Amino acid sequence: MVVEWIESVREEVSVTQAYAWIGVTRATYYRWKAALASKGEDPIVGKISELCREHKFRYGYRKITALLRREHKVNHKRVQRIMQCEGTQCRVRVKKRKPTGQPSYIAEHLLKREFKADAPMQKLVTDITYLPFGGRMLYLSSILDLFNGEVVAYSIADKQDTAFVLETLHQLPSLPGTILHSDQGSVYTSQAYQEAIKGKGITMSMSRKGTPADNAPIESFHSTLKSETFYLEDLTCTTTAIVVQTVRDYITYYNSIRIQTKLNNLSPVHFRQLAA
Repeated sequence: MVVEWIESVREEVSVTQAYAWIGVTRATYYRWKAALASKGEDPIVGKISELCREHKFRYGYRKITALLRREHKVNHKRVQRIMQCEGTQCRVRVKKRKPTGQPSYIAEHLLKREFKADAPMQKLVTDITYLPFGGRMLYLSSILDLFNGEVVAYSIADKQDTAFVLETLHQLPSLPGTILHSDQGSVYTSQAYQEAIKGKGITMSMSRKGTPADNAPIESFHSTLKSETFYLEDLTCTTTAIVVQTVRDYITYYNSIRIQTKLNNLSPVHFRQLAA
């Protein structure tokens, strides 16, 4: 569809401008164009697409190659290349590998699922979520205040490393006595992050392994963000720039406008202002 649309507007705009508009790189466009041109010449392409759909995109190129070899002599690299060009790769989420070695620091589970706070910036929770809706994978790191559910800091990046979560943390002022809760991800247990936490006077709390409910408020916020933007507005396949802007706009809306029943039908910012 992308190739056909770009070809249809070539008399009005340049190809470079056209694929820039829809967030497709030059290499991707010409790869898709070449694949489209070769479809009618290679019967293997159709067979691969048929097998991928038959198995509901559960198979990677190795298993598809094994099925093809029952009837055809074919190289696995060729199958992999065709599947990449056709966009028929395995769509099953890859299992996360357990990190090797020991983390620098594991904090106690101090929060103990007590998700209520008596004052702003008393208890904070943080986490990272995937944003797989644009031209490349993005990640959102956010920090939520349990007093009113307000997002007090966030960052968006294409790498989920320690520098990424530090960028979010650095948005907070010094907070002696504040508890910040996270999971046991390597970015949070790293020495650099723990030193930054201590520098702000914050006390770290961490979930037990395999218990996402220990950090339920931030998990819920990330789920709500995706449900009320990307899924509701059918933005599950868009440009990277639109993904970033959508998240920024929603967090502003969530903090300042969106009312919450538990806050007496006030927005988080309005609730905090009245409490002050």
